[in-house]
Amino acid sequence: MRTIAVLSHKGGSGKTTVAVNLAIAWRSLGARVILADADPVRSASDSLRKRPDHGALVVETSAAKLDALAYVSGKGGRDVLIIDTPGGPDSGMIEAMKVADLCIAVSRPTYLDVAATLRTVDVVRRLGRRGVVLFNQCPPRRNGLESAVVSGTMEILRRGGLEVCPLALQARAAYQRSIAQGQGVGEYEPGGKADAEIAGLLAYLQDKTVGAGHDRAAND
Repeated sequence: MRTIAVLSHKGGSGKTTVAVNLAIAWRSLGARVILADADPVRSASDSLRKRPDHGALVVETSAAKLDALAYVSGKGGRDVLIIDTPGGPDSGMIEAMKVADLCIAVSRPTYLDVAATLRTVDVVRRLGRRGVVLFNQCPPRRNGLESAVVSGTMEILRRGGLEVCPLALQARAAYQRSIAQGQGVGEYEPGGKADAEIAGLLAYLQDKTVGAGHDRAAND
């Protein structure tokens, strides 16, 4: 089973939107996905409550129960566990990191957001976990290229030895409108630009977590 923790030290990064869209997109491919809403705010649960598959897709939990949830989900035949973590420098974030095969630090491309993300990445490293920075709510691309702000920030982080997802998510109305309706962007606007971004991110994460399920099973 692949286990992915979606993290952010700073509110407003779009952490929950990323977690929800990944869970729905992975499920649409036939994977048996569980979205663990470990954020006390319960934004993911509130958004998805109106879905007919809500009970099979989302479980409200706490940081203290994540290790047990990961174990039960793996033994129960789940393919993917995505954790929407508590926002901020909370001990719950650390518990999520401990059970994750991959930690996604979601950040907007601003100075304060990146500074907060560096603190997140530092914790990931100290725990010996695998992590990647994902830029979200980015300015529109021009001629297919990321804005200088985004590409420049990516390059600075890479030079500092950080792994950065090469695909940044742009600020699009489809993300907000879809989550307000309990949908992923692929359901709200099939074939749209946001749908293509999530598909690209999903392919990237699938590649990054190849063998994760086998590795976890071997350690159980």
